[in-house]
Amino acid sequence: MSEASIQPRGDLTVRTIAMPADTNANGDIFGGWVLSQMDQAGGIAGVERARGRVVTVKVDTLTFIQPVKVGDVLCVYTLVEHVGRTSMRIHIEAWARRFRQQQRDKVTDATFTFVAVDDAGRPRVVPPLD
Repeated sequence: MSEASIQPRGDLTVRTIAMPADTNANGDIFGGWVLSQMDQAGGIAGVERARGRVVTVKVDTLTFIQPVKVGDVLCVYTLVEHVGRTSMRIHIEAWARRFRQQQRDKVTDATFTFVAVDDAGRPRVVPPLD
């Protein structure tokens, strides 16, 4: 089964366009830019689940599958996989809707760990779901 036929896991959390200022010398979008978009999406999902501030503490199994090009729309999906006492493990996938095409490709995925913190930056308990 090709990546194009697989559906994204989770909820669409961030959607943005890749611009020329985000490229390396080869014209590909920097992996760090993609990682930053993923971290932002994970932070949004984490804040919603924790009902407050969260910080990124770990990134596991980050895999770059395909490059992102200028003009591609990067769509980042998040899925809270596990909630502990103060931490959450969130699976994050980035997909590119190719410029002037209907084609959509999975370009990277990873699992991020976020910790809920209070205003002083100390870990706090993640509230249970209502």
